[in-house]
Amino acid sequence: MTATEAGAGRVRASDVEREQMATILRAAMSEGRLDLAEGEERLAKAYAATYRDELRGLVTDLPDGGRRALADTPEARTMARWALRRHFSGVVVVGAILVGLWVLSGVAFFWPIIPLAFLFLGLAKHASWHRHGGYRQYGDWRGPRGRDWRDRGDWRVEAEYRGSGSCGRGYRDGW
Repeated sequence: MTATEAGAGRVRASDVEREQMATILRAAMSEGRLDLAEGEERLAKAYAATYRDELRGLVTDLPDGGRRALADTPEARTMARWALRRHFSGVVVVGAILVGLWVLSGVAFFWPIIPLAFLFLGLAKHASWHRHGGYRQYGDWRGPRGRDWRDRGDWRVEAEYRGSGSCGRGYRDGW
C-alpha cells in the first residue's frame, strides 16, 4: 500500500487540534484520570499524530471525550465571558436603536417592548447556557447508535430503514 492510499479519505490534524488534545490530556492527568506514565505516552502520541482519527483514539475512554476538561480551561471560560459580553452589547445597541425609532415615530404604544423581550430572553438563555455548562450538559448529536457522522467522513447518516410497515420505527442494529 502506498502512502497516498493509506491517507485516502483521512483529514490531517492541525497544530491547534494537537494542542487542544494535549490540553485535554493534561487536564485528565491533573484530575487523576490518567497516571503520569500513561498521560505522557498519550501526549507523545498526540504531538506525533498526523490524522484526526489518530487524535480521537486518545480520549475515547475519558468522560465526555475529554471535552469537559477543555471547556473548564481558563481560556475557554474567558472566551465564554467575552461572547456573553459581546451578546449583551449587541442587545443594548439594538435596544437603543429601537427606542430611538419609537421616540421618532411618536406612537403612544411602546412597541419596542416586543422585540426587546425576545432579545433579552435570548441573552438570558445564553447566560444560562454558559452558567450551567453549555454543551457539556447535552453533548453533541452523535447520531443513531452513538456514532458520530463525522467519523465516517460522510455527511449522510447511513441508517437503513427497517421497512416493516411501521411508520419510521427504529434502525437496524447492524452498525
